[in-house]
Amino acid sequence: MTPHVPSRLPDVGTTIFTVMSRLANDHGAINLSQGFPDFSPPPLLTERLNHHMAAGANQYAPMAGAPALREAIAAKVERLYGARYDVEQEVTVTAGATQALFTAIAACVRPGDEVIVFAPVYDSYGPSVVLAGGRVREARLRHPDYRPDWDEVRALIGPRTRMIIINTPHNPTATVWSAHDLTELAAVTRGTDIVVVADEVYEHMVFDGGRHESVIRHAELRERSFVVSSFGKTYHCTGWKIAYCLAPRELMAEFRKAHQFVVFTVHHPSQLAIADFMTAQPAFATELADFYRRKRDFFRAQLAGSRLRPLPSAGTYFQLAMYDRINDMADTEFCRWLTIAHGVAAIPVSVFSADRRDDRVVRFCFAKNEETLAAAGERLRRV
Repeated sequence: MTPHVPSRLPDVGTTIFTVMSRLANDHGAINLSQGFPDFSPPPLLTERLNHHMAAGANQYAPMAGAPALREAIAAKVERLYGARYDVEQEVTVTAGATQALFTAIAACVRPGDEVIVFAPVYDSYGPSVVLAGGRVREARLRHPDYRPDWDEVRALIGPRTRMIIINTPHNPTATVWSAHDLTELAAVTRGTDIVVVADEVYEHMVFDGGRHESVIRHAELRERSFVVSSFGKTYHCTGWKIAYCLAPRELMAEFRKAHQFVVFTVHHPSQLAIADFMTAQPAFATELADFYRRKRDFFRAQLAGSRLRPLPSAGTYFQLAMYDRINDMADTEFCRWLTIAHGVAAIPVSVFSADRRDDRVVRFCFAKNEETLAAAGERLRRV
């Protein structure tokens, strides 16, 4: 007889990304739901991967990551944000950003601790907190501008608050935090032991002359923050699952205690390939914003003749759109109908909040070839 194991996550099912991608595959729909490109990484990156595999880098990398990659990360961060992280003690390479986020939470959150997140919220944060024995408290990013309400955050902070998780540029709303927001975050955490986890995986995708306000730029926040970024997002290789975490040495020491037993280390030749690519083409990341701005503008042009109403997209590779001029379905029902009846898959935004607040908004991913976006646009204009 199969033993009964009480669920640690009784309210969690299969992620919406898996559900919608499977539905798209089952019905031959264009998949603008899950956030991954339909184009390849830069040729030099894959060439260097093949080189390092053939050269024998097929055994374990050091637990914290290949030294060459950690050096490249530290150099990039100093160049962009003016802060130097110690390569030996403050930079760790991870098996994707989700693992980095999980590990930071596991290292800090204890039973009874509270963690503040901003909803709509990326779906891995809450379950990670629950698995650590913590409690999630949601601050609302309100439709349609999705800005943080710092008075609400102040009201949520209490004696059990252990962590605040932020995400900018923000998935799913495609908004970008301002320097003022970081000043407010510093003010609400000042004089406390609250740890900040900054999910900055879309750091290189800020449009229209905006600037990514990393917590790294803010000396006070930097001293209490884990900062997570993703090579998969930056170099079009989400399937490689290579990311990194930065933190002051005291926090990183705790992070690595957990990291070594979660994954120990990550794919060695991929790390060396990325290090080579960062050294050879440092401008690739800084040119990414213009690359994706063009895709955003192309996709928005495709929506111009539709009944969808696009909201501003200031960063990431996502576009929100309201569908209230089409029908009054719930957003989860609308996305299923859109996929099956019209051949385009999107993500319902209500799934990113615990209360399932439904503003009739869906999320599209425009990290696709123009042919894909044009085909999707043709179908969406017929809805």
